[in-house]
Amino acid sequence: LVSKAKIRYEGILYTIDANESTVALSKVRSFGTEDRPTDRPVPARDEIFEYIIFRGADIEDLQVREPPQNSLTQDPAIVEVLINIEIHLSVYR
Repeated sequence: LVSKAKIRYEGILYTIDANESTVALSKVRSFGTEDRPTDRPVPARDEIFEYIIFRGADIEDLQVREPPQNSLTQDPAIVEVLINIEIHLSVYR
């Protein structure tokens, strides 16, 4: 996720709330502004945040890098699993 402040965050997509226009990431790391042009450069941070909730209107870019991992499918007792993932996201610019 890149915010309109040009700060990049990486984490696990936790929720997208269409009613509140928010996106929540868990286990989040901030990579700062890196080489993106901005009037206020922000350095990367080493700590991992438990979660961060972002306002949709302040998100510049959102990309899903890896599909979710399902540990249930590793159980030989399970014959079939259906996961219903529905994502509705509007990024306002």
